[in-house]
Amino acid sequence: MSEDMPKARRTFYTLVIKRLLDILLSGLAIVILSPLLLVIFILELIFHGRPVLFAQERPGLNGKIFKIYKFRSMTNERDSKGVLLPEDQRATKFGKIIRRLSLDELPELFCIFTGKMSIIGPRPLLVRYLPLYTERHKHRHDVRPGFACVPLKPFRTWSWNDQFENDIWYIENCGFIVDLKMIFAVLREVVAGAEYRVGGNREEFIGTNLYSDAKADENR
Repeated sequence: MSEDMPKARRTFYTLVIKRLLDILLSGLAIVILSPLLLVIFILELIFHGRPVLFAQERPGLNGKIFKIYKFRSMTNERDSKGVLLPEDQRATKFGKIIRRLSLDELPELFCIFTGKMSIIGPRPLLVRYLPLYTERHKHRHDVRPGFACVPLKPFRTWSWNDQFENDIWYIENCGFIVDLKMIFAVLREVVAGAEYRVGGNREEFIGTNLYSDAKADENR
């Protein structure tokens, strides 16, 4: 990839059609999946209690902060001092199942429908990462963040640099065919079951660990 500053691709598809498809497809998915959403909502109350949804601030288009929503995959159990227990102790069997199948991500459909996110685009990461990006990687926020931005060509590793460079490739090459290929790639991951999403979080991005090697199937 070029070391020049990236420039998001601007076409009739990226400026108009992509947003119309986001509205149409996310709206359709919300209607079709409403029974599943209701079942998960009820099971969340049984296994995790309230609140049912996990909300967290994330940077969106041009770095504007918005709230992303997910179904919770763990309880809020705390120790005697009131501190949350480690994630592996709070994760439930139900939580691991919905994470493996990416069902915890379904509330993001509403973020897509309202325009805060897109179906395909760079994943919205933590707000505290914003000042840590290189000037080049800051451009991943030149487009709406997405439900997924999977590599079309498998990476041998999946370091933070691999992820960010894949995001940059996407904003420079975004088009209908690219989005279609990524949608099918995401569906394959969901059907196969994403084991890497069950095993916990990878090493946090601190700005100096761009090239830390990480196995792609465990740390994406």
